[in-house]
Amino acid sequence: MRAGIGTRAARPVLGAVLAASLVAAAGAGFPAYAGDGQVGGGTGTTDNTNTDSGADSGSGTIGAHIQIKQSKPGSGGDSTTATSSNANWKPPVCWYEPMYTSDEYEEFIKSAYNGAKEPAASYAKKRDEEKYHKGDDGLWWQVKFRNDDYTTACPVTTDNWEIWVPPADPAPDPNKLTPEILSQLAYNSTKLPKPPVVLSPGADRLVVNLGTRVKFEGDFDRVWTTASIDYKGVRMAATTVATPVALKVDAGTADADPQTCTYDLVKGKGGYTVDSSDAGCNVTYRRSSGDGTYPFKASITWKVTWTDSDNPDGPARQPGLPDGLSTFEQDVTVHEIQAVNR
Repeated sequence: MRAGIGTRAARPVLGAVLAASLVAAAGAGFPAYAGDGQVGGGTGTTDNTNTDSGADSGSGTIGAHIQIKQSKPGSGGDSTTATSSNANWKPPVCWYEPMYTSDEYEEFIKSAYNGAKEPAASYAKKRDEEKYHKGDDGLWWQVKFRNDDYTTACPVTTDNWEIWVPPADPAPDPNKLTPEILSQLAYNSTKLPKPPVVLSPGADRLVVNLGTRVKFEGDFDRVWTTASIDYKGVRMAATTVATPVALKVDAGTADADPQTCTYDLVKGKGGYTVDSSDAGCNVTYRRSSGDGTYPFKASITWKVTWTDSDNPDGPARQPGLPDGLSTFEQDVTVHEIQAVNR
């Protein structure tokens, strides 16, 4: 699995001091980075609220012009941000988006860098000497960040805060926005329903050697998330589709029988359900939790694919994305009932 673009060690790293100096020199407009209403993405803010009663669970923006749209994760219950089953997978740290025509870019540089100190002053001079590509067909694309943690590796230097992109780009920058990068941003913004499991007896009334029934009461379907951009003639989209495939239950202690159990999930009339005529998992705790608790956990594994459009039913593209996970955790108390022998 290819890691996010920010992890490419062969490219220069944007240091915190350099980033801060350029941002301070140019003011709030440079660079425009995530944090201004971004969705998902590491330490940035989140705006994925349920805004309507239709098919979408929420919408928001990443960077400057990338729109996020997600289907409803289910008819009820809590949801959680998807986590990757591959601990080494990371979403993109930064990327280039279309921002300015040549005339707009000249106006931006002259206004944002008026009176700027180094290194911003040299950067503005360089762009002026290039004549901002005035008269050429194309757009200036600007670097955008998934969050404002500049200590994270990003392949940007003082030479390429913006890049000029002609209509027919002969040598596209590897960090220029593509459907593949959009798919990774969509994946990182996806919210999935937590496993709808019910314990019987309840979590605070479990008893040693008495079977605890774990019932799966699901009412949800696949979840899709679209990341798209439509700005200054640049239109592209990618949609990730998460399909639930398995439910795993972990009793939270080796003193349980079984400690874990796993069921396949299949599509039924009311959504996905456990592939078993007896959909419960009976867990028997063999030891009291004493004055503490056991960390009971249920997790759903989701198969994630992506399309290079806003259509979740489009053909799956490569490279693939790692499976997603959504998890429900709760502390359970296991009591020991003392029998009286006569």
